[in-house]
Amino acid sequence: MSSEAKKNPKHFQLNPNWVQLQQKLKSSAKPSRHSNNLQSETPNSILGKRKERPNSDPDDAKPNPLIPTNDDSSVTDVLAMDCEMVGVGQGNKSALGRVTLVNKWRNVLYDEFVRPVERVVDFRTHISGIRPRDLKKAKDFRVVQKKVAELIKGSILVGHALHNDLKALLLTHPKKDLRDTSEYQPFLKEGRRKALRHLAAEVLGVEIQNGEHCPVDDARAAMLLYTKSRKEWEKSVKDQLRVKEKQKKRKHRKKLKSDINRNHAPTAS
Repeated sequence: MSSEAKKNPKHFQLNPNWVQLQQKLKSSAKPSRHSNNLQSETPNSILGKRKERPNSDPDDAKPNPLIPTNDDSSVTDVLAMDCEMVGVGQGNKSALGRVTLVNKWRNVLYDEFVRPVERVVDFRTHISGIRPRDLKKAKDFRVVQKKVAELIKGSILVGHALHNDLKALLLTHPKKDLRDTSEYQPFLKEGRRKALRHLAAEVLGVEIQNGEHCPVDDARAAMLLYTKSRKEWEKSVKDQLRVKEKQKKRKHRKKLKSDINRNHAPTAS
């Protein structure tokens, strides 16, 4: 033992408590240096990100009003429809190539490519956006027609030049339930109809139909045009129906009076 003590005299001279204290001081000193490094780095990184914000494109932050306000994809009392056509026959005859329905929240309810009954000779891709590959697995016209008829039944139907879409679908819809943005009086210019893209730009401040048309965007634009003017639009519809009802009653009374006078007219003896 005495020989070992002479070889390692320091080992026996240090107080064990002092050794433990030194170890604690060393271990506590390392994290503090690390935390100081984090504190010095973090503000620089945050400030760096903030400096980049003013240089970002302001158009990126501009919200698109056509985007749905929620994720509710249920059938609502108001639906908007838009169709894209392809050419059949000699190419100048239109047939349904795609149909889209959105609800009042502008969520897509139905969006299908359609295989026309006749052979397609012109896909009109520059406008319709439809390509040959889109119709390879497209649904049969009669299947789509039946589904659309089921969805729009009993609903107010919104669209732009709806008579064209309904004609392509070979469907009818009650006139009192049609809301056509191409015919609504406040949207006309000197009695003439405006294109949907012009209405979207002027009223909604959005650009659509720049090149190939997107029926989803077109249906959403029509729906937003309607919802923005819904109160006034529905009031005008009620007023028109009231006037027509009065005219109908007046015409009916006039006919009854005419029949009574004819029945009581003196006959020649």
